Amino acid sequence: MSYRRLTWDRFLALLFISPSILAIAIFVYAFIAWTIWASVLNWNDLVPLQGVAPFPNLRVFPPAVSFNGLENYLRLLRADQRFRIDLSNTVVFTVLFIAACLALGLLLAVLLDRKIKGESLFRGIYLFPMSVSFIVTGVIWRWVLNPGTAGNAVGVNLLLDKIGLGFLKNGWYTDPSIGIKAVVIAATWQMAGYTMALYLAGLRGISDDLREAARVDGASEWQIFRSIILPLLQPVTLSAVIILGHISLKIFDLISSMTGPGAGFSTDVPAYYMFDTTFRGNHFARGAAIAVMLLVMVSALVVPYLIHNYRTEVEQ
Repeated sequence: MSYRRLTWDRFLALLFISPSILAIAIFVYAFIAWTIWASVLNWNDLVPLQGVAPFPNLRVFPPAVSFNGLENYLRLLRADQRFRIDLSNTVVFTVLFIAACLALGLLLAVLLDRKIKGESLFRGIYLFPMSVSFIVTGVIWRWVLNPGTAGNAVGVNLLLDKIGLGFLKNGWYTDPSIGIKAVVIAATWQMAGYTMALYLAGLRGISDDLREAARVDGASEWQIFRSIILPLLQPVTLSAVIILGHISLKIFDLISSMTGPGAGFSTDVPAYYMFDTTFRGNHFARGAAIAVMLLVMVSALVVPYLIHNYRTEVEQ
């Protein structure tokens, strides 16, 4: 292939992907840069001005802006009690959500890997929750976990009454002591099937020869699972942790449709606080600071994973 032809092919390739590059540059990186800039301003309201010459009837809303440095970040970390509660809720939600999805997803994958009858049907049932959005999931579980009243239980509490386990009834997401844990149930219901699919693909990629060789050596099924299968599933587990962690750190739609901030901010999270602060309170700079801190948290989780993958590919 001639040098001229190779150059032309590269030019055509760059030409075809240039709209995507331009769109990403504008709608992702430019907006990130603008959010970072807004976070260091003192921008807390819109100031209406009327009668601007030469258009006396024109009404405009320029922002009242001044440079504020890192004051918005320091205020969030030092003096904002709600933000500290949100960070605590995020840690609890992330840990419980990831642990529940990994445990349930692995269990379902192991059961399906036995090639049971009707496997396709069960796979579809387990994956069905992924076909709905977190908004729909929140609406469903808001009803399912609705505690009702003392004399009129509904949802799960009604079921507990019917099967004689009424002593287990509680307020679920309306109880500040449970709050975010009830949201974990809804999130796990939606994402456990996805984790199952990841683990099932990993299990199907493990050669049966390894298992047979271990059985010949006298290993029990538990020893095979613990010493062979689990180590080989580590890349799948890492990928699942990154994906689920990314979802949990920026969770908003499930909280918005299911609970809102909750009693005493028991189900509040930084993403919801950012929305509340920016678009309901008109504290744009503080909302931008929360958004930037969310970006930093997500990046701290995702970037090391990307670097690890890149180094692994280079070594291979």
